[in-house]
Amino acid sequence: MIALVRFQIAGYVRSLRVLAPLIVIALVVVLVLVQGPSGPDAAGLAVGTLADVAAFMFPLWAWAARALLDAQPDEQRLLTATAARRPSMPAWAGLLAAYGVNLCLGLVALAAPLIQAIQSGSPGRAILAGCALNLLAAVPATLVGAWTSRALIPSPGISLLALLSAVTVLVLLGIGRFAWLSVPMIEWLRAAHAGPSAFLSGFPSLALHLALWSAVVGTAYMAAVRHRS
Repeated sequence: MIALVRFQIAGYVRSLRVLAPLIVIALVVVLVLVQGPSGPDAAGLAVGTLADVAAFMFPLWAWAARALLDAQPDEQRLLTATAARRPSMPAWAGLLAAYGVNLCLGLVALAAPLIQAIQSGSPGRAILAGCALNLLAAVPATLVGAWTSRALIPSPGISLLALLSAVTVLVLLGIGRFAWLSVPMIEWLRAAHAGPSAFLSGFPSLALHLALWSAVVGTAYMAAVRHRS
């Protein structure tokens, strides 16, 4: 499993596909995140920025996961599946590789807001909750990217359209009465910008929502990959 994960990450990096999300993140960091919050509410605003990063990174994480899973040619993927001890191992390795890359991208985006939160005196528990939120949010984002990868949607154009549509639908679902079906992006933004205390009190339910959503969607993804193979 570790060898497969390293192999997929190495192929993604060597193909230079990793540069696309890195460039977008670098631009946002330089143009927006470096400035940081100020004023008497800087501590609370800094915690809100951590949640903002999770929301901003969600489509980028999905995009990066799709690109990593598509970096491996079809013939090579078939050879990997044949050589694997279990049929599900390549799919698990792909998800782990995509999640690992997304964590690294998240660290790049979080570096400046994290330093600002510490300097502004934000509560330590709120900072840890903001970091944990990013760790959790990267899981469903990775799964959205996996669902739109070439293994399930061979056409690149349709795959990209499906990715954009999926992210849009998740955001719209989070606004209405069917928010329980979506990733709780709107909820974590509201809680984080209501203040550190509100964010901490709402974090357990947000974490549970993300975990359950990821478990259901991840199980369905593995079943779909097994069916296609």
